[in-house]
Amino acid sequence: MTGERKRIWGWMAFDWATQPFYTLGLTFIFGPYFASVASDYFAADGLSAGAADARAQSVWAMAQTLAGLFIAFAGPLLGAYADSTGRRMPWIVLFSGLYIVGTAALWLMVPDGSALWLCLWAFALAFIAAEFALIFVNAQLPSLGGQEAIGKISGTGASLGYWGGVASLAIMLAFFFEANDTTGLTLTGRPPALGLDPAAREGTRIVGPFIAAWFALFMIPYFLWMREPRPVVRQGGVRQALADLKRSVWGIAHRDSLKGFLLSSMFYRDALNALYGFGGVYAVLVLDWTLVQIAVFGIVGAVTAGVATYVGGLFDSKFGPRPVIIVCILILTVVCTIIVGMTREFVFGITLAAGSSVPDTLFYICGAAIGGAGGAIYAASRSMMVRHTHPERPTEAFGLFALSGKATSFLAPAMIGIFTTLTESPRLGIAPVILLFAMGLVLLVFVNKDGDRAEWSDS
Repeated sequence: MTGERKRIWGWMAFDWATQPFYTLGLTFIFGPYFASVASDYFAADGLSAGAADARAQSVWAMAQTLAGLFIAFAGPLLGAYADSTGRRMPWIVLFSGLYIVGTAALWLMVPDGSALWLCLWAFALAFIAAEFALIFVNAQLPSLGGQEAIGKISGTGASLGYWGGVASLAIMLAFFFEANDTTGLTLTGRPPALGLDPAAREGTRIVGPFIAAWFALFMIPYFLWMREPRPVVRQGGVRQALADLKRSVWGIAHRDSLKGFLLSSMFYRDALNALYGFGGVYAVLVLDWTLVQIAVFGIVGAVTAGVATYVGGLFDSKFGPRPVIIVCILILTVVCTIIVGMTREFVFGITLAAGSSVPDTLFYICGAAIGGAGGAIYAASRSMMVRHTHPERPTEAFGLFALSGKATSFLAPAMIGIFTTLTESPRLGIAPVILLFAMGLVLLVFVNKDGDRAEWSDS
């Protein structure tokens, strides 16, 4: 394998290493488990069942809101500092360590909820560390190939990551997760591996240390192969970084395509993150799904994501990222509409027979669509950002990209929290996400399909 191919595979290893956090932690295992424990915890404090469900969802939203705000405002400064000083890898090492600490601490989420707040903030720490590391790793993407190759590399890396999510979820279900609440056995009909106690939900709680160990193992190829040139260290430190960042931010006002893309992605990525963060919670609180059903839902979504993201990367290389993003937004908007219009009792006002499987089937289909469209839009978005990236300041650019994804990251969780509280309905609480997708779609009108990187190259 040539050195350049090793760099590409090393870079893609990051997606494989981090995806279990989003698949197992955010969406399909820890998120729903947290919701069920938190709901029981608040019900024990005297809240009604409905109010306890709403409180659990609101608390989960609050933590993601605060973490997102921190990422939004610190990300661009970190990126500017890294570009100004020429050092990126030390930051990746630092955030990798914080990520491991935060995810490993999720083990403490015992069923009685006594460590609820500790684990909530540990999850927030891991989320912040993962997103900060992603800024620096994404900044390496422009150096891996020409414009025609970037879409395929981005899509293949993201696809590899989703297959990592599938593999990690399969391992959790087969060897650890208590699929049967009564017997405490896994899907293979055996007790959780390593002598874990199902009565204490240790087979579910092991998801935190499992995510940490997976990351530590599969980041080895990244650190071995993803070599960067010796940095050109510039003087000025934080002061220089602030000056460079200020100049870049002011420059956005004169770059219509970049401005349109950052604003568009600000809304549609916020909406997508809300679907990831609240999909499993919705399944528990609205459809009364078991964690096993949610895990199967996760496999369906992750497999679809692995296939669709790779295919999306091929379309990106041929037609550019903009059409891929548009199609994905339309799919996700339809999904949100279905979710809001569905309960166990009816679908868009049509009453269902008692025990009908229609809501379950529809939600599985929605999960497949979320996985496929979400994966493809993620890969196409960072490919589009490369087309708007100054060749000498990629980390700062992806810091601004993180800002666009997080500056309003409080918006979707906050709107969901407000709507959920006002309506006392986790289902209706999802409705604002439709508006966010629509706003993102409209703003894409102002985005040049080829970006504006050529203007930097010519200047």
